[in-house]
Amino acid sequence: MSSVTVRVDEQTKLDASRIVEDFGFDLSSVTRAFYRQIVRERRIPLNLAYPEPNEESLRSIREADEILAKGGHGYKNADEMFTAMGL
Repeated sequence: MSSVTVRVDEQTKLDASRIVEDFGFDLSSVTRAFYRQIVRERRIPLNLAYPEPNEESLRSIREADEILAKGGHGYKNADEMFTAMGL
């Protein structure tokens, strides 16, 4: 048997503990199961995709596209935008 030490902030640990305990597990059991799944699947079984934008975000994206299409100014990064705003 080998040990693994994981550093995580206290709130994350408490939140995760509550969730896994609702399923009748403890954090050590879930961690062991995760390691076994990595070995079994020969991959890291995480979904690292960004969530789909919600309707409000989609409206904002469309609005920004319309502003740019009408000749509005775009910025390469936030620093450029803040400089243009005098901030």
